[in-house]
Amino acid sequence: MQAGPKVLIQRDSKAWTMQVWISFALSVFLCAVGLAYLPGADLSRAFMVMGYFFCLSAAFVLAKYVRDSEKSRLEGRANDSPMFGFVVWGGFLAAMVLTGWGLVRMELNETYKAFLGVSWLYLITCTFTLAKTLRDRHEADLMEARLQGRQSSMSANAAEE
Repeated sequence: MQAGPKVLIQRDSKAWTMQVWISFALSVFLCAVGLAYLPGADLSRAFMVMGYFFCLSAAFVLAKYVRDSEKSRLEGRANDSPMFGFVVWGGFLAAMVLTGWGLVRMELNETYKAFLGVSWLYLITCTFTLAKTLRDRHEADLMEARLQGRQSSMSANAAEE
């Protein structure tokens, strides 16, 4: 039986994965604290909470869209329609602009605005990092399953001979 070429399946370290999850949890916590103690009307607080959730979900969708687009390009196959790309990018930009606009327009102490702004941007960057980490793990799991399937098939074929 001839051994096939060695396949390297790259995985993130446990330390990196833990750091990504801790950073994401910390960013969510900081945003939650900032929004929970947001002075002013309940309507303003509700607007900001919706804006943060809109940005969070739009960032996950954008991360997936960009990754899928790159994978499609490398594999030489068709990607999503241009209109879907417009919707994804437009949704992300709308979420960011509207949330930023709401934050700037709120009548708050500048220090409080800075805290909310920095925690919001931290949340977005951590979201992209978490999305990439999760996708990398998923793709490594798929590659490993395919490799194990091929090795099982090769072993079964060798045993039949």
